[in-house]
Amino acid sequence: MGLIPDELYESLQKNCKGEYLNVDAKNVFCSKDIEAFNKATSGLNHAYILDPSCEVFDVETSMRRSLFKKYSRKKLSNTSLKLPSLSCRSYVYFLCGYWANYDCVRNALHVREGSIEKWHRCTFNIPYKKDIPSNYEYHVNLSRKGYRSLIYSGDHDMLVPFLAIEAWIRSLNYSIVDDWRQWHTNGQVAGYTRTYSNHMTFATVKARRMAHST
Repeated sequence: MGLIPDELYESLQKNCKGEYLNVDAKNVFCSKDIEAFNKATSGLNHAYILDPSCEVFDVETSMRRSLFKKYSRKKLSNTSLKLPSLSCRSYVYFLCGYWANYDCVRNALHVREGSIEKWHRCTFNIPYKKDIPSNYEYHVNLSRKGYRSLIYSGDHDMLVPFLAIEAWIRSLNYSIVDDWRQWHTNGQVAGYTRTYSNHMTFATVKARRMAHST
């Protein structure tokens, strides 16, 4: 997408060897490349790079060390930030917080009184006992049983990029039964798709503002 030069891309591959989430602090060259990447992509809306970069309102994001700089927990849970512009995706998140905390809404959702205080779209207080870093095995198991699956992704999402999704699908080594082609809606190209054996279909979506959380 023209965000970083080829030289930096090649250097990242060489020095980080595919490990961008949990970088070894002793790997100075990889750390330096990631710093350069972060600088080049700072100011972008990583969920959909064509959207304006706006303040975050309880937005869900990964807290793991990665190519992207960490959002602070304080910022993520801060509901007193200035009102976002109507052109910002975060405006919806802002309204969501008000809607979910209305008494009539809580009653309609059968939220037991006193069981929870203010609702937050993103919370870090859930006592998870197990983390599932990959659902790869689940896809393998379900596809072997003949279940149909549609794996789709926005084509301008940097947080969950379609290239990464393509990579794990390729690792399944399923044969291609319908090769890469356009798919359309209302006479316009809406994205690209490819169908594999075991009833698995992959598709990109080029709709405006199509990100992983859309």
